[in-house]
Amino acid sequence: QVQLVESGGGLVQAGGSLRLSCEASGRNFRTYSMAWFRQAPGKEREFVATSRGSGGGTYYADSVKGRFTLSRDNAKNTVYLQMDSLIPGDTAVYYCAAAVTSRPILSAIASQQMYGTWGQGTQVTVSS
Repeated sequence: QVQLVESGGGLVQAGGSLRLSCEASGRNFRTYSMAWFRQAPGKEREFVATSRGSGGGTYYADSVKGRFTLSRDNAKNTVYLQMDSLIPGDTAVYYCAAAVTSRPILSAIASQQMYGTWGQGTQVTVSS
């Protein structure tokens, strides 16, 4: 069973940067589609970004496009979320998620149901 371990959250001032990491267990990491979601207090969990497995491309929510960068190191079984130009609205618990057995189709990459494995979450707080 694949497990995900996130790290890198914290408190940062608006305009600052943070990098989140998510390390996955398993032997076929390059085939996993890896995503980040976030959930702010009182709000539903929302899609942030995803890297589809086996070179399927990287996609972002409009709210983070141009500020966040998702990358992956298949040799380290790790995906990263570089967050720049942070704003208070980015404050949330950030969750790493993986689709291990099948690659989500493009029309469904933002759907939580496509990802069967989740990390424990890491808190990101952006102060104004």
